[in-house]
Amino acid sequence: MPHETAVDHIITPHAGRAVNTTSSKHGIILHDHLLVKGGAEDVTLQLARQLPNTDLCVDFYDPDVFSARDFGKTACIELGKPSKAAGWQVLKGLRNFSSKTCFIKDYDFVLYSGGNAPVAVQNHPRGKNYLYCHNIPRFAYDLEAYWSERASLWQRPLLKILAWHTRRHYEPAIRKMDRIIANSKTVQKRVKQYLNLDSIVIYPPCNIDRFAWQGRGDYYLSCARLEPYKRVATIVQAFLKMPDKKLVVASGGRELEPLKKLAENVSNISFTGWLEEKKLASLVGNAIATIYIPVEEDFGISPVESMAAGKPVIGVAEGGLLETVLHEKTGYLIAGSDNTVMSEHALIEAVEWMSPKRAQAMRGACEAQSKKFSAENFFSQIREVLGINETL
Repeated sequence: MPHETAVDHIITPHAGRAVNTTSSKHGIILHDHLLVKGGAEDVTLQLARQLPNTDLCVDFYDPDVFSARDFGKTACIELGKPSKAAGWQVLKGLRNFSSKTCFIKDYDFVLYSGGNAPVAVQNHPRGKNYLYCHNIPRFAYDLEAYWSERASLWQRPLLKILAWHTRRHYEPAIRKMDRIIANSKTVQKRVKQYLNLDSIVIYPPCNIDRFAWQGRGDYYLSCARLEPYKRVATIVQAFLKMPDKKLVVASGGRELEPLKKLAENVSNISFTGWLEEKKLASLVGNAIATIYIPVEEDFGISPVESMAAGKPVIGVAEGGLLETVLHEKTGYLIAGSDNTVMSEHALIEAVEWMSPKRAQAMRGACEAQSKKFSAENFFSQIREVLGINETL
């Protein structure tokens, strides 16, 4: 092995691919974990596959979700194992990145991604350190009150301690970065507001070539992860009041079973769970429109993928959607509010407005808008920041 590590093991998805040691521009990407196929995970794997002579390190990954194809030829160092308790997973991740990453001292540059991984910066005193900030740890900053209100009485003091502990380690770590790259203007504002740090914006790479218009089905589609702050429950509740309109929920998460139970006696709402790439692309390409209404989303790749397929987005006028979706041109943005509650009535009105005929008329504008967030634009800017001149 080229490095001494305290890690559990090194995953080499393709035989013959060892951890790199020969390039004059030898880098490594550190990301919290690969547990679900969300936007941050996709960006991390694209970076690992596309940046030359660059390795990957995660706290852990789920082999049932991520295959050798996802890693390409990239070697992946795994620090530990997953935990079923979310709070303990955060604490364990902070500890692992702090104590098990002494080997990164040998790399020319480190690109950090996530809320736990940046604490490893203490182990890379020489060379460049960059943070690609998908978001600050929101449970410790802007969504701390949101999660506290939804926790039981005994959980609230534990959440408060966890938030304090995270801030205590996260803030000094990112102040050691040579450059902070925010994935949107929304995240850039949060970095400035909560941490008083400057950053540049590089929108994440969206694989728009994966998605294309395939037809006009008879359903609306939700692809957001089933977590409370994604507000998919509001979407389901709205469609319970619109039995003449079909909804397909194509994702998984902690709310999957409760939402399935909520809609178990209706015929217009269906759940697919997580889907492989081609099946998801088919669902997007045949939908009337997609619906995406999270709380102050940082960027949101799903809306861009929807537009790449010529499908408009019913969204919320908050966060990153204000940067991607053009109201009444490539979608319909429901007015935001001062709280995290989305009005079912407002969503119903938006769905009624987004008729199949009106949605189809937006196809050209949607496809054109999606091209602004291409992978080519992203990697051109990232290479410039990292000082990598090789053509990918």
